[in-house]
Formats: sequence, structure tokens, C-alpha cells
Amino acid sequence: MDNNKFLLYGANGYTGRLIARFANLYGLQPILAGRSREPLKEMAKELDLPFKVLLLDDEQALTAALEEVSVVLHAAGPFEYTAKKMALACLKTGTHYLDINGAIPVFEMLKGFHQQAVEAGIMIMPGVGFDVVPTDCIALVLKNKMPQAIKLQLAFASTGGGLSHGTATTMAGNLGEGGLARIDGKITNEPLGAKGMMVDFFKGKNHASKRLFVMSIPWGDVSTAYTTTGIPNIETYTGISKKLYYILKAQSLFNWLLRTAFVRKFAIKKIKSLPAGPTDDQRKNAKSMVWGRVTDTEGAIATARLCGPDGYTLTMHASLIIIKKVLQGNFEPGYQTPANQFGSTIIEEVPGVEIQYD
Repeated sequence: MDNNKFLLYGANGYTGRLIARFANLYGLQPILAGRSREPLKEMAKELDLPFKVLLLDDEQALTAALEEVSVVLHAAGPFEYTAKKMALACLKTGTHYLDINGAIPVFEMLKGFHQQAVEAGIMIMPGVGFDVVPTDCIALVLKNKMPQAIKLQLAFASTGGGLSHGTATTMAGNLGEGGLARIDGKITNEPLGAKGMMVDFFKGKNHASKRLFVMSIPWGDVSTAYTTTGIPNIETYTGISKKLYYILKAQSLFNWLLRTAFVRKFAIKKIKSLPAGPTDDQRKNAKSMVWGRVTDTEGAIATARLCGPDGYTLTMHASLIIIKKVLQGNFEPGYQTPANQFGSTIIEEVPGVEIQYD
């Protein structure tokens, strides 16, 4: 097999297109794949890349496509409906599985394939984008700084940019759902926005901080950071206005309505009427920020901050960096997390990333 080729499933989505456009920066050649022929055909012509029309339910065609490559990057969400089918096909064909998922249940489901992946000699690594590479790296940095830590808090925020259709659709599909945190080693249900606090994020370059309000949400690190660090108590947060925070705290009164098919379909319809995602200029002017803090039994703390390009650009670079490493034989069979496999410094390979330690 060529050591620069990989299958990019979901190539005609917003993030998939971004990854395909810049794959040549890393000497990689994606085989574009997805369900819709015309968008793929047009994209393949524009980028001078091969393409395949594949349905995840067509096991024969999917198996044949995976047998041609050693790595697939799965970028077609919502991942709670698509990840298992692709992962099972990868186990069958001996193809390394990577994805850009960020959903806790999907991480936990894929973790259940660890032994099968070991036996197949492949690596299963979800979350090779903004979900969860930067936060996973910060988590490991802090664990190494304070090995006895019993609590980890991670927060992220962004300036500028916007949401892609895929990200927004996933969020719409979770309307009315609650939050999740890890408490004493177990993933535990809690209300969305159960906690809120002010965080001093790192803005980058001039080392000035940006103080923002954040609220607790069910981010992927509730699963992955535990795998990476073993810290038993993990909370994850995102930046939000205080006004919206108090509105969302009252969401539990309306969860039954938000979970109805009518409301979710209405939200998805509105999403489809919007632009596919942020423009190149919007991405260029946007920044992503990550903050992390660990605490030990004595109350001592350690903090780290990260500033980098917008989430979509960071996802593009991180996923391509990881794909190249796997194609070069840098992998450990089984279920792995980005920082656990490649070390906390992998995020520093992403252009424009700066890290600050207290």
C-alpha cells in the first residue's frame, strides 16, 4: 500500500473538505469518500483526487474500499449513528480507525473494541481534531506536573469563527439532553451547566489573558482524559455569556419539548439554510483557547493554558499530523487517545499553537 494514502470518509462535509484541501501540506493523498456522488465528483475534480461513493450499510463495498488503505479518517457524523459501522469494518479489514468525533458515548463505545483492535493489529483513535487533541495534551501535561492529582478541570473557548453544519446538527440532535462529569472514576449524569465559573484564558503572542465565563458541558474529555491520565474526577467547560448560561440552566424545565422530533427537525432545517461553515477569513481571524487545572488532596493546584488557531483549522492540522504518524508506523494496537499515544507535545506540532504554564 502507498504510505501517503488514506480514506477520508465524509469528505464532502465542511471539515472533510478542509482536510482534503490541505492534505498535500503533509505529503498525504486522501481518497475522498461519502454518500453523495455529485458533490464528491465535483470536489475530486477541483482537488485532482480520487473518490469513491460509499454507503456504510453496503458492507461489501465498504470492505473493498478499506482493504485498499491502511488508515481511514472517519469524518461523517453524527458519530453516534456512523462510528460503530465504520469501526467494525476496520476491525474486519485490519484498517486503522481515526475520527474527529467528540461525543462521550461514542468514545466509550469505541473503547469497548480495545481487545478486538489489539487482536486485529490496528489502532482505534477517535477524537483526532479539536475534539480532543488540545485538551487531551493539556490533561497529560498537568498529570505529569501533579501525578497525585485527584481532580481535573478543562475549559475551552473561541473567538470569532462559527459552526459547520455537521457540528450544529450534532448539537441540535442533543437538544434537551443533560450534562456529564466523571465523579470518583464513573461517568455521572448532571444538569447541563451544573457549574459555572470565570477562567483566565491565554490569548497568545503577547501573553495577555482573556477572562471569560464558562459553564460545564459534556465534552469528550470526560471519557478520554480519564483514559489518558487516570484522574478520577473530571469536569469540562465551555465559554458562554452569563445571560445565556442562566437561560440554559432553566432548560431542564423544557427538556421534554426539546427532545421531541418536531423541535429537533425544525432546528436542523434552520441549520441547513445557513452557510456550510466559517469562511477562510473568519477562520483566519479566529482563535481557540484551552485552560486546564488539576487539584490534589491537599488543595494544591497546577494550571496550563493553550492558544491556537480556530477549532476547524486545528482539527485539519492535528488529524493530518496523526494520519501521517500512523502511516509511518507510529501506532500501538488497541484503543488509544492522542496524548497517550503520541505524548503531550503533539499539539505543539500544530502551526500557531502556544502553551503557557503557571
